[in-house]
Parts: sequence; structure tokens; C-alpha cells
Amino acid sequence: MKALIFGIAAAVIAVVPAIAMEPAKTMETSLGAVFADANGMTLYTFDKDKPGESNCYGDCATNWPPLMADEGAMAEGEWSLVERTDGTTMWAYDGMPVYTWINDTKPGDVTGDGVGGVWHVAKPGAM
Repeated sequence: MKALIFGIAAAVIAVVPAIAMEPAKTMETSLGAVFADANGMTLYTFDKDKPGESNCYGDCATNWPPLMADEGAMAEGEWSLVERTDGTTMWAYDGMPVYTWINDTKPGDVTGDGVGGVWHVAKPGAM
């Protein structure tokens, strides 16, 4: 009987869809409220991206790591998912992919804002 109950419970868990979530939190910085990842690291957008399309690969992605989505992640509201050319999935806010910056060393750093004139902090409602 225990095996039957366990089997039914496992089957139910397997068919429950992933829970939609927001992948980032808002935090206050010297530039005001910005989006940050789960570790408190500031998120950025890249002017060379297009809505729903990342153009940051190779050295760019090494310096600006994409905010990757877990397998089965589901987006809602202003958050969406963007498929990368390697088949992985990253998060986007209002369609624009978001990234962290390798030179930010602690939560709340915003040293990537304005880099190359094409990187900007991701702010709620500012996209």
C-alpha cells in the first residue's frame, strides 16, 4: 500500500507544471531601484540586443554573464524567456535579455552602468 501511495504521489508531482516566477528582485543602489539576481548582483541590459534576442556571446557573455533560467522555468508578467543560440534559456525583462557584470564584486554594485555606452542597469518600469 505504501508503494502504491508513493507511486501516485510521484506521478502527481511529475505532472504539476513549473511555477511561474519572477527571476529577480528589486534593490536600492546609488542609481535608485534596480533589478538584481538572487545573490543581489545588479542586472543590466545591452543596447545591441533586440526584444527576445540576445547578441552577447563569447567574450561578451564571459564579461556579462546572462541571467540563466532553470530548466522548466515559466515566465509571467513583464518577465520572459529568451532562447540562446546554444539552446539554453535566459531571462528577459520587458523582452530585453538581462545580464550581470563580472566587475561588480558585491551586491548593490552598479559599475557596469554606461560601460561602452551600451550597458545599462535594468530598472523596474524603465524598459
